[in-house]
Amino acid sequence: MLMMHLPGELDAQLLRDSQLTHFEYEVLSRLSEAEGRQLRMSTLATLAGGSLSRLSHVVKRLQDRGWVTRHPCPEDRRVTFAHLTDAGYEVVVQAAPGYVENVRRLVVDKLTRAQLGELIGIGRRLNDTVERIG
Repeated sequence: MLMMHLPGELDAQLLRDSQLTHFEYEVLSRLSEAEGRQLRMSTLATLAGGSLSRLSHVVKRLQDRGWVTRHPCPEDRRVTFAHLTDAGYEVVVQAAPGYVENVRRLVVDKLTRAQLGELIGIGRRLNDTVERIG
């Protein structure tokens, strides 16, 4: 049930407060943390937890808003980079405090320190399993 309800709660808060879906926030956030605020589209898809096709659609929407640009790699024209614009950076900076507060309210504050440690361990183990399969 958690995997069904938590993403919806995160989406609802971001949509209400920042007009962003959770996936859009993940894309902007991952770009904001990257060197030069840019990543290969394939890498960004993996980091944001979506397919390349889904990412392409979302990046197009973010481009239309002026928050992301795309450009080919000068060394390999088959590779496309997504780049976070200054306007996109401001959007993610504005959205982050509310998002973090919501995650704290829904997850972190509900668990003891020991339970958080267990959750981190469980998450790592599950991620390792999924990465081996994928």
